[in-house]
Amino acid sequence: MISKVHVKKNDQVVVISGPDNIKGKQGKILNVFPKTGKVMVEGVAYVSKHRKSRRQDMQGGIYQKERALDASNVMLVCPKCGKASRTGHKIVELENDKGVKETKTVRVCKRCGAAIE
Repeated sequence: MISKVHVKKNDQVVVISGPDNIKGKQGKILNVFPKTGKVMVEGVAYVSKHRKSRRQDMQGGIYQKERALDASNVMLVCPKCGKASRTGHKIVELENDKGVKETKTVRVCKRCGAAIE
């Protein structure tokens, strides 16, 4: 079952739950995995990977790599008010260059009501 994720790639988010060292940190979403309901946030959660040298020019050692967080542990930051907020959806009618009206669903901030897209 594919779960619907409330955030998209390149959204600014804040971590609302988890270990104390990542709680409250902000970052940009790098990847979204809707099948597992996880997201990767830039500069927030890391895991150490041990890598063995395979060639002479490749350096071995311990590397830090970003890990995926559950999507329910992050909250979207509104670009207008700058606060973490829940999102809603609103249907907006737009007129394209040919004069034809189209409907589009956009995400809106529940604090200030601004469109997020």
